Amino acid sequence: MHRVAMAVLSVLVLAACNAASDPRQETTSSSASSSTSTTPPAETTTTTAAPADPDVAAAAQQLVGAVATSVDLEAVEAIAAAGDARYAWLLSDFLRFLRPGPTSDAIVAAIEAVTDFEMPLVGTPWGAATNYLIAADIPAPPDFQNLKGQLFTFIEPRWRPIFEDPEARIDYRYLNWGGVRPDDRPLRGFDQPCLGGCIPALDDPGVTDAAGGDWYDDDKIIFGVSINGEARAYPKNIMEVHEMVIDTVGGVRLGIPYCTLCGSAQAYDLDSVPDGIERPLLRTSGLLSRSNKVMYDLNTWSVFDTFTGEAVSGPLREAGVE
Repeated sequence: MHRVAMAVLSVLVLAACNAASDPRQETTSSSASSSTSTTPPAETTTTTAAPADPDVAAAAQQLVGAVATSVDLEAVEAIAAAGDARYAWLLSDFLRFLRPGPTSDAIVAAIEAVTDFEMPLVGTPWGAATNYLIAADIPAPPDFQNLKGQLFTFIEPRWRPIFEDPEARIDYRYLNWGGVRPDDRPLRGFDQPCLGGCIPALDDPGVTDAAGGDWYDDDKIIFGVSINGEARAYPKNIMEVHEMVIDTVGGVRLGIPYCTLCGSAQAYDLDSVPDGIERPLLRTSGLLSRSNKVMYDLNTWSVFDTFTGEAVSGPLREAGVE
């Protein structure tokens, strides 16, 4: 058996957790007319039904089953020999957590063996391989949700519910690590640490009126929300730190995610849930889907499509929350 120790990348802390007392962490509020918005339908998940060779399926399970102690290069070699391009997705996921070196080189060689991919001279192996797989639209291998879940929940056990819904409308090929851990602090849990480093949501921020907002230059970007005659401006520099605000505007409870990588901001009505469903508490999971932040409900760990507001996994998917 050829095994090498797995070198997992340390967590990159992208945001400070103790920012709520800074006066710049306020938003501005004023009166204005109400507005409404619509969202496009959610994407469907791409799946594959073709069975895998039993030997390569066993090798894939062997690879993820050994992850707690090693990267099993014998399993990597077996996957390469099978020539099933779909398993390049699993190999690419391993690259996300490995430092450059002989182990990552062996995985790159296996990806090249099962696909038409040739590693470029620039960029990271994981980024280059993943970009190729997306562009080529290689389907996922059988049982990919489970295989990927074993790897990712070894890295972060709190992600387990995200991989447990067999009916989840998530394309797990595109799901990957954003470099931070989940924000699972309770509402207004400003005094609680982000374990392992997270992007901390800003709950019920203090506000100033528009005239008192001279701490933010007039030519800077804000995200504006106007409901029932009340308007509020969320400065972009604050949203870049927190990427999620929970607030009430015009009597409506809102979840406002902002994806810095996508440049996208939305405001979702958290009161619009079926009877008997607890109002969602939106948080940032630390995962990305094609560079778009993956937000989830802390109460149920149901994942939401950040662009459409549709629950795509977990109890809230079952309840049809959108």
